[in-house]
Amino acid sequence: MRAEVRADYEAALEWVAGDDAFAVRFERFFTELRDPLHTLYGDDDRFALAWDRLLQAIATTAAERPRELRMLDHEREVTPDWLQREQAVGYVTYVDKFAGTLSGVRERLPYLRELGVTYLHLMPLLAARPAPNDGGYAVVDYGAVEPSMGTMDDLAALASDLREAGMALCVDLVLNHVAAEHPWARDPAFLCTFADRAEPDAFERTLPDVFPDTAPGSFSWSEEHRSWIWTTFNTYQWDLDYTNPDVFVAMAEAMLGLARAGVDVLRLDAAPFLWKRLGTNCQNQPEVHELLQAFRAAMRIAAPAVAFKAEAIVAPKDLVPYLGTGKHEGKECDLAYHNVLMVLLWSALASGRVGLMTSTLLAMPTVPPGAGWLTYVRCHDDIGWAITPEDAARVGEDAYLHRRFLADWYAGEFPGSFARGARFQADPRTGEARSSGTCASLAGLESAPDELATELAIRRILLLYAIAFAHGGLPLIYMGDELGLFNDASYLEDPDKADDNRWMHRPAMDWEAAERRHDPDTVEGQLWGGLRRLITARRSTPAIHVQGAVEPVWTGNDHVFGLSRAQAGERLLVLGNFSPTPQPVGLGVLQERGFELTAAAGAVDGRPVEPYHDFVVLAPYQHLWLSG
Repeated sequence: MRAEVRADYEAALEWVAGDDAFAVRFERFFTELRDPLHTLYGDDDRFALAWDRLLQAIATTAAERPRELRMLDHEREVTPDWLQREQAVGYVTYVDKFAGTLSGVRERLPYLRELGVTYLHLMPLLAARPAPNDGGYAVVDYGAVEPSMGTMDDLAALASDLREAGMALCVDLVLNHVAAEHPWARDPAFLCTFADRAEPDAFERTLPDVFPDTAPGSFSWSEEHRSWIWTTFNTYQWDLDYTNPDVFVAMAEAMLGLARAGVDVLRLDAAPFLWKRLGTNCQNQPEVHELLQAFRAAMRIAAPAVAFKAEAIVAPKDLVPYLGTGKHEGKECDLAYHNVLMVLLWSALASGRVGLMTSTLLAMPTVPPGAGWLTYVRCHDDIGWAITPEDAARVGEDAYLHRRFLADWYAGEFPGSFARGARFQADPRTGEARSSGTCASLAGLESAPDELATELAIRRILLLYAIAFAHGGLPLIYMGDELGLFNDASYLEDPDKADDNRWMHRPAMDWEAAERRHDPDTVEGQLWGGLRRLITARRSTPAIHVQGAVEPVWTGNDHVFGLSRAQAGERLLVLGNFSPTPQPVGLGVLQERGFELTAAAGAVDGRPVEPYHDFVVLAPYQHLWLSG
């Protein structure tokens, strides 16, 4: 270790005397912690005191972790891919929507075990301002649970029960902003404030609106501070000023507090927005990656069992760096949402064509070693149709027109659409919009007039999940998709939610519907059974490990998507028909990659498959899994 950091090292060791494991971690990750912070704050007079507080918080967290969590630290240090294996399957839900309280979630764990869940993401559960609060993303206390859901002790008890059941717990941590009522918001030094409109107006020239319909602009007037406050999202969500080292330390302390409670994964909400720069869109700035590296190093020293996942819904070239590239390789987040895949799945389902999906995925940057994707079909948020001009042009599409088509299709306003969604945050200047709706409603289950249409909708849902499960990474099931829950219009009766139609795809769990999951003659039984087959197939396919090679495959049929996986001598080829009519694929596509068609290829989908002359014909929305 360099001489100039020896004093810091020895001071921290005094707080955790005799902890050799901590000493090793501290020395190993010290420069990964100090260097980015010195880059950001080395010339700031506040940094010295902030640095001391940070080191003490790290050491205190390490000292206070109970033996159970310390053993988990050691286990995950030697198995860093614990979230990325083919056995991993995630489930995402709101506490209140799923089971009312944290104690209620504990009582429902047998349901999750039966489904095959190994990772449970509970949507925002920290204490938030009274509604409206952006679904819990306007936090007033990072050290407390929303009282209606329980307490921090309840959270720790749930985390312990989950570990015993072989599941990891993920909790949201909102990095970019706090509620206007948060104690930090009383200190102007914690906020991005402006005495007049000169600078806000200059920034606004290049800032996109996140909520152009309900919260246009990025600045709000505060009578309390007699200043304009940066509010990227809603007027009651005040952006933090990360040029202040005290802000970094305060957020690090919040992270470490959740680690002490036994949380396994932190979802870093709104990560791209942390640093502001005039003349840019104020997303994905280089300083964001310095901050994330420092946060990650702090956690690796204090509680290495805790993983990070980035909520970065940005273009592919900006997305992969959140997994650590260049000088940050291996030093940022363990996981990131594969928003591109999710958008492309719905695009292919609407158009019935897979050229855009195949071409765009082929152009995706490589995932750095040790990191991986979260693959998903739907989530709590809207779908932003992030089809870039470059990606569309490669297959002869117009990106703007395709985005307009998708917004029309999933609002049920395009001729022949099976979807029953809604436009979200429509932009009157361009006519573009994002989309809301549950997976089942967007896939045509809600609109199905007869048994055939119902069957096709079920097949669409399972096809989307088949690609998400096969792609590699940690696949997520959003609560209710396993039962086919429809849009919920009850949010319109709540004045605090009525202007945000994302609540339509956040229904309450239907436990009566869940009782039908074992009946194969019901919609619930068919979806549950189909997902169970996917989970079983995934777990018996080592090629799906996140570090395996993944390659989209041109099948010679613009309606059939191909995906090839390989890992340690194991190989997988998945074919998926994105059209409502039977589609042929030449057997040569399989054979040139060393795969033979057998009856087992149709087992996961549940329908038979046979060659026809030199082709295999996929039934409507059928997916085939071929091992080689």
